[in-house]
Amino acid sequence: MRPLILSLCLVLAACGGPRGPAAHAPDARPAAAIPAGQVTAPNFADADPVDGWNGRPPQAYPVHGLDVSKFQRSIDWELARANGVNFVFIKATEGGDRVDEMFKDHWRGAGRAGVARGAYHFFYHCRPAIEQARWFFRHVPRTPGMLPPVLDMEWTPFSPTCTIRRTPEEIRRDAEIFIRAVTQHYGQRPILYTSIDFFEDNQMWKVQGAEFWLRAVAKHPKDLYDGHPWTFWQYTSTGLVPGVGGKVDVNVFAGSAEGWAGWLAARAP
Repeated sequence: MRPLILSLCLVLAACGGPRGPAAHAPDARPAAAIPAGQVTAPNFADADPVDGWNGRPPQAYPVHGLDVSKFQRSIDWELARANGVNFVFIKATEGGDRVDEMFKDHWRGAGRAGVARGAYHFFYHCRPAIEQARWFFRHVPRTPGMLPPVLDMEWTPFSPTCTIRRTPEEIRRDAEIFIRAVTQHYGQRPILYTSIDFFEDNQMWKVQGAEFWLRAVAKHPKDLYDGHPWTFWQYTSTGLVPGVGGKVDVNVFAGSAEGWAGWLAARAP
């Protein structure tokens, strides 16, 4: 979940190759038709695993999924689905004039394979929030069964055009403008993705009307975010998943398999 610039390859899933002979995806289960909504257990590896988690490790959560962008150019969605990819958030847009070149391919492929799919927008701090929401609307269809849209808000220190750091009050105001517009357009409240520095700098826990998707790749979110509630946790950017070429971001849903079914039903537009 980063802007489309080379400087951020260190955190993007597909940048760089495996680290050493052990850094490869596990032996794959064969691809198979799996009903939408049925949870499959993760059959993943990690090129840079955490030695120990303080608290409940991500492997203890039953529902895993990915987030992807143009950096994941080669995905066998049916194979990924059979190996534990239950959901995916796909980068769609950035700012008010950029569309991820792989969005349509990923959107169609995930849908055909029965992977629960949603789209995300990367926020550009030098453009009005309502313009960015409208740009997202132009490119992300209202699709039955889609996951809630995601607003990805982070600092952009390596952006070639926008490195400003506005006040927390302005940041939260823009988040709420985007959230209200998306809620009205799609009929469901969006998810807010962020990282620990941005969360703390801007007191994002004060944002009204959003569920949270938190990045925490070395500690459990409860340790980094002071126990703030979350629905999704991005626990690695170096995941190795059958069907996905290269490294990829991997996430978990906060609840059980039954909770996942209930959450999907409650959030359906």
